[in-house]
Amino acid sequence: MVQVNLQTNILGANELIARKNRVSFKSQGILVINLMSSPGSGKTTILERTIERLGEQVKIAVIEGDLYTDRDAQRIEQKGVQVIQINTEGTCHLDAGMVTSAYEKIDKADLDLLFIENVGNLVCPAEFDLGEDFRVVVISTTEGNDKIPKYPLIFHEAKAVLVNKVDLLPYTEFNLQECQEDLEKINPSAQVFPLSGRTGEGIEIWCEWLLGEVRAKGRNS
Repeated sequence: MVQVNLQTNILGANELIARKNRVSFKSQGILVINLMSSPGSGKTTILERTIERLGEQVKIAVIEGDLYTDRDAQRIEQKGVQVIQINTEGTCHLDAGMVTSAYEKIDKADLDLLFIENVGNLVCPAEFDLGEDFRVVVISTTEGNDKIPKYPLIFHEAKAVLVNKVDLLPYTEFNLQECQEDLEKINPSAQVFPLSGRTGEGIEIWCEWLLGEVRAKGRNS
């Protein structure tokens, strides 16, 4: 019983901060995306390709969540965008308070799009609202077809699912149709983007959809 109450208190406090974050993001017309996945799915590579494709059309910043290192942040910084590093030092997710602190350090002048790259985990991050506009989940063909049915919450909350490493489909047993059918049962409204961060296949389609979301947020703020 104590554990249940403690969890309720933690999530309740987080929700209050997340609401404040959301108001702040909206007031400045910034589209904020919580990017989530298991470790090694290719989130950072996809971010690199996305920045390369959209960097001249929209101003992008990234909050990088990681347990201990800043290796992903260094990669993103080389693409010429603002990066704020959060090291959770063992915590398996970001929370709204961490995002508030990082957001305060960002130069928000003319900022259009903020990615929050969450800690690699399919369980804990799904529980914590950060104040984002929506969530995007990355899965890869090398992970097999069991991720969606085994971790339904994170996929139920996603507005888009990026199926990465489609260039490796011939070398895996991953079934794209089965993936889409599993997602349809959990979240039929989610957009699905098969792509490859390595080769660039499908990146343009994802980025065109994303650009539409950025423009919509700007009009509605």
